[in-house]
Amino acid sequence: MSNDLVSNRRGAYDYEILETFEAGIVLQGTEIKSLRDNGGSLQEAYVKVINRELWLIGCSIAPYRYGNIHNHEDKRDRKLLMHKREIARLKEATQEKGLTIIPLAFYLKEGRVKVKIACAKGKKNIDKRATIKERDEKRRMSKVMKDNR
Repeated sequence: MSNDLVSNRRGAYDYEILETFEAGIVLQGTEIKSLRDNGGSLQEAYVKVINRELWLIGCSIAPYRYGNIHNHEDKRDRKLLMHKREIARLKEATQEKGLTIIPLAFYLKEGRVKVKIACAKGKKNIDKRATIKERDEKRRMSKVMKDNR
């Protein structure tokens, strides 16, 4: 998506994405302003199901630079909002199949921040090399096609 506020570019590289979901997020005070100012990072973040609730852990939203004493905390855990059925399905997938839930992006939808999360499986180094090879092949093909025009 081109309208992402923050994206996790390593997510697709380190993990094999099996299924994606959209979740709302509970933000405090100046967090939305900081996100609109591209002040966030999803690099080491993950999603965990705790007491039938989804929590985004390890996500960093930088303090708002024009904030005051009521500015938010940088690396606090944030609650994600989804339907109970979806949360149950995610919990089942992580327990039975050994999958993990990772955040892929923050984006705006109708003025509200949404989180794109994915049920993913960790890649081995061999898989990562195959991904790199595939990407390079696509680049080479598009360059050849462009030159032949």
